[in-house]
Parts: sequence; structure tokens; C-alpha cells
Amino acid sequence: MIMSSEPSVTDDMTPDAQEATSADSPPAVEVSATAPQPQDSYTKLAMRNMVRKPRRSLIEFGLTTIGLLALFIGLSYLTR
Repeated sequence: MIMSSEPSVTDDMTPDAQEATSADSPPAVEVSATAPQPQDSYTKLAMRNMVRKPRRSLIEFGLTTIGLLALFIGLSYLTR
């Protein structure tokens, strides 16, 4: 084995690594502070989509209404 008198690369990096670790600490604290926010409920997301895309909401409501009426009329015809 050959030993050199030059300082190793890790000795030169040690102070920088400590500075990088101390510089990285505040963002980790900020991330944990924002993490506990609750996610929006399904109903809230649906209402937001209805406001953003009113035409699509009305079309889907109309299709649902027509589908239910067709189902009820079909069932009443079959069970009379």
C-alpha cells in the first residue's frame, strides 16, 4: 500500500459538508410545517370543478337525468 502525504479529499470536504447541512436545515423545517394541511374533500373538489367548467357540469347533469328517467320508465314498463 502506498501512503501519500497529501490530505485526503474527505478532509477538504468536511467543513463544506457541515455548512451544507446547516443550510439545508431550514427548508426541512418549512416542509414539515406545511405538511399537516388537510387535503380537500371530494365534495369541495367537485364544487370547484362545477364552477370552473359549468358547461360540462350541465351536460353531465342532463345525461344523468335522462339516464335515470330512462331507467325508471324501463323498469315501470317491465314490472307493470
